[in-house]
Amino acid sequence: MNKFEHLIKCQQKSLAFSDGMNADQHIDNSQNLCYHKGKFMITAMYKAYKFRIYPNTEQEIALAKSFGCCRWFWNYSLNLCQETYQSTGKGLTRGYIQGLLPSLKKEYEWLTDAYSQCLQVVALNLSQAYQNFFEKRAKLPRFKSKHGRQSISYPANVKFEEDYLKLPKIGLVYCVRHREFEGTIKTVTISKNPDGKYYASILVDDGKESPHPSSDGKAIGVDLGLTHFAITSNGSKYDNPKHFAKHQRNLKRKQQKLSRKKKGSINRQKAKHKVAKVHSKISRCREDFLHKLSRKIVNENQVIAVENLNVKGMVRNHNLAKAISDCGWGMFCTMLKYKAEWEGKTYIEVDRFFPSSKTCNVCLNQVGSLPLDVRTWTCEHCKTIHDRDINAAINIRDEALRILSLGTSDTAYGGDVRPKGGRKSVLRQSPVK
Repeated sequence: MNKFEHLIKCQQKSLAFSDGMNADQHIDNSQNLCYHKGKFMITAMYKAYKFRIYPNTEQEIALAKSFGCCRWFWNYSLNLCQETYQSTGKGLTRGYIQGLLPSLKKEYEWLTDAYSQCLQVVALNLSQAYQNFFEKRAKLPRFKSKHGRQSISYPANVKFEEDYLKLPKIGLVYCVRHREFEGTIKTVTISKNPDGKYYASILVDDGKESPHPSSDGKAIGVDLGLTHFAITSNGSKYDNPKHFAKHQRNLKRKQQKLSRKKKGSINRQKAKHKVAKVHSKISRCREDFLHKLSRKIVNENQVIAVENLNVKGMVRNHNLAKAISDCGWGMFCTMLKYKAEWEGKTYIEVDRFFPSSKTCNVCLNQVGSLPLDVRTWTCEHCKTIHDRDINAAINIRDEALRILSLGTSDTAYGGDVRPKGGRKSVLRQSPVK
């Protein structure tokens, strides 16, 4: 049984299928894995392309109405699900929620301003949100606000006409297609950011089979840090751009002006919009840096190994929380993972408790303690002088290669190894999935 078959077997045991779909017909849309009648099949992976759109004044009003209708239906359905659970102890299916739309449109005629399938997708998203919650992949669904990011999804009847995107009930919206794509359009999500910019995220099925991952080629280990964002096993160091620190002074001024405005006034809305533009600038700069660096690493290597960091626990340190959040380590690892999957390359994470910094990569001698202020140290056994970060990156690479060669995800430091004094806690020594 390979790892894909094992994944499907685990899904069959853990998932509670609904909407008339049984275990032999389940399809995982995130990776497009299909298990049908006892056979495992790999189909093409979906890819999303994000484009900037420029609606005119009338189209902005129509989109605002659609945003409001979908948001209201989400809050109405979520409230109904919560009341039903409190009274009966059971939830509502997607089909039941979608069946409420005809009567609601008669009672609230303004619901017809939104495209009918956009409202149906709201029920689908709500059921998926509850499923993610019960499978412990996300938190409990929350009510949506008219402030902040707004979005609607079109599951069908969307197409391109030269430089325009044709949307039902909206019309032709000018779209900047900075890159071309091939395949069938599955879903189009229109979003409006707090800074007032509109985007169209297009999910495309190219019909090509995903490449089989291979580990034959150059391997690299990546150690993430604060002074240097990434340190590789070949000795390269990439400085941390510190995007938030560069725009912090400008952001402070904009937030001070916002705090002086009267609540509910038009000037406060203008000041809030300026603050949102600064945050958007920081976010786009960070994404641009992470995309370029992750693409460079994936293009030059076949096996990419990183450390499985507990970012959520690390940000509890109030002295380093802002610096850690500004780096975007989790986003960087996510980019490395899906780009490696697209190229048929191997991405692997090493256990966070593996002592990569305290172990000599030459003789594997481990020191007792190594404070963070010690950046270079000398091995007592082989007298090798190590750079702390480069040594950690080399150990991460070697550990990943060991895992691949043995065909297991357990680390030598934890897992099934019994140390002196009995077995250590399973929670602290859990292997990487």
